[in-house]
Amino acid sequence: MTDENEANAQDDKQLVLQKIYLKDCSWESPNSPEMFGSGQWDPKVQLNITTSTKSLGTELWEIVLHISIEAKQGDRAAFLCEVQQAGIVTLKGFSEEERRRVLGGYCPSLIFPYARETVSDLVGKGGFPQLLLQPLNFDALFQKHVEDTRQGAEPH
Repeated sequence: MTDENEANAQDDKQLVLQKIYLKDCSWESPNSPEMFGSGQWDPKVQLNITTSTKSLGTELWEIVLHISIEAKQGDRAAFLCEVQQAGIVTLKGFSEEERRRVLGGYCPSLIFPYARETVSDLVGKGGFPQLLLQPLNFDALFQKHVEDTRQGAEPH
């Protein structure tokens, strides 16, 4: 009987992707056009990715990927690209812990390919060689965040 109850509980869970959209983006190339003729392109790239979630109602959630990329050629800034790619999902039937895992790991994984395309387009349109962000395991990153938070909360 327990297996049947668990199967019914799984059937009651719903995740519906409502919308994916570009919430905000910014592009700066402060040293163009001089940067284009500066020899071999071998930038140092700093990438920062964070996520945020916001409840839009009982079962509706917004998830936002915040991506910031700074590329420097030597000591000169080549470009700064900032993207906020967002999505709205409906979540039904999840426990609070399951909802946190879905919002912190699974949903950013759904949104990331769109953010990656936006970054690639902006960098290319800015006149620089294509920049492809490598796939990320948001489930593992979320789990690490949970573990780090737990360790930080425990007395040493």
